[in-house]
Amino acid sequence: MTRVLVYLAIILAGLCISPFLSGSNGYLYLAIGDYEVETSLVFAILSLIVFYSLLQLVEWVIVFMLNLLFSSRLLPEKWRKKAARKHTLMGALALAEEDWPTAEKAMAKGAEKGEIPALNLLAAARAAQHQNKTQSRDEYLLQAENEKLATKAVATTRTRYLLQQGELDRARQELDKLSPTSKSKLPVLRLALELYQAQSDWHALKLLLPIIKKRNLISDEELNELTISTNTALLASAQKSSEQELEKAWHWLSRGERKEVRYLAIYCIGLNLYQRKPEALKILMKQLKHSISAELLYALGEIISPADVEERKVIFSLEKKYAEEVNFQRLLAKLHQQNKEYRHASTYWQKVCNLQPGKECWLALAESQEHLGEVNKAVTSYRNAALFS
Repeated sequence: MTRVLVYLAIILAGLCISPFLSGSNGYLYLAIGDYEVETSLVFAILSLIVFYSLLQLVEWVIVFMLNLLFSSRLLPEKWRKKAARKHTLMGALALAEEDWPTAEKAMAKGAEKGEIPALNLLAAARAAQHQNKTQSRDEYLLQAENEKLATKAVATTRTRYLLQQGELDRARQELDKLSPTSKSKLPVLRLALELYQAQSDWHALKLLLPIIKKRNLISDEELNELTISTNTALLASAQKSSEQELEKAWHWLSRGERKEVRYLAIYCIGLNLYQRKPEALKILMKQLKHSISAELLYALGEIISPADVEERKVIFSLEKKYAEEVNFQRLLAKLHQQNKEYRHASTYWQKVCNLQPGKECWLALAESQEHLGEVNKAVTSYRNAALFS
C-alpha cells in the first residue's frame, strides 16, 4: 500500500512539473538491434513509471492467486484443527463439571487433530476411569504412550488407575518400570508409598523411608507412625520366617531403634521361639528395672514359664509399685494362671476387667472361675465376653 502511494505521488509530481518542462522536453534516442526509438525524456520517464506500476499490479495479482489456490487446498485441515480446539474446550469444561461421558467423547475427538494429542488422550482416559470403562481407558493410554515425552506420565497414570481398581500386581509391574528413587517426582513416590502399603511390602517400604524423609513427602508425625508400623511388621514377619531373617531385620534397625521397647519385645519373643530364651529374658528383665510398657509386659507374659523362678520373684516384688497399672495386673494374672493358682489369677483378672474390660480378660476370668467351681460367676463372665464379640 505504501509503495502504491509513493508511485502515485511521483506520477502527480510529474504531472505538476510537466508544463514547466514543455518547452524543454529533452531528447531520448534508444536503439535495440534493428529497432530505433526516438522520444522526449518526459514521455520516457512517464512510460517507465506506468510500466513499473503495471508490473507491480501483475505481481500482486499472481501472488494473490497463488495464496488463494494454496489456501483452498489446505482449508479442510484448518477446519479440522479448529474443530479439534472446540472439542478440547468442550471436554475441559465437561471435566470441570465432572460430566465424564461428555468429557471422554469430546477429548477423544479433540485428540485426532489437536495440538497436543497426548493431553487429550490422558484426559479421555481419566473420564473413562471414572466410568469404570477399563478397556477404553487402556486404549487411550496406549495411544498417548506413542508420544515419547508422555511415556512417564502415562506409566504414572496407569499405575494409579490399576491401584484404584485393586489390581495390585499389575500396578506393581508398572511402578517398577518407573523405578522410584530419590530423584523421582513426588507423584511417583506417593504412588509407591500407597502401593507398598496396600501390598504389605514392608521391605520395600523400609527402603523408601529415607527417600520419604528427604523429600518431605509426609508430615513428621505421619513419618514416625509409618516408621513404627514398618519396623514392627518387618520384625513380626521375620519372627515367623527364620532365625536368620529375624537377626537380619533386627540389625536393619538403627542403633536408637534397637533400644525402643516396642521392637525389643518382638525381637525377644522371636528369640524365645528359636530356643534363645535365656538371652531374651536377660534383655527384658534389664529393661524392666528401668520402666514398664504394655509391649514389655506382654513379651514377659509370652516368654516366662513356671520354671523361671528368679524372674517371677522380681516381677512379684514390683506389685505394690505398679498396683494400678492394668498391663502389670494382666501379667500377674497370667503368671498365677501358669502355676494353676486360680484364686489369685481370678483376683487379678477381675482387676483387669474393671480397669480395661475386654473379651480376652473376661474369658480368662471365666476360665479361672470355672476351675474354682464358681459356675454362676463364670456364666456371667462369659456373657460379658460375648458383649465384645
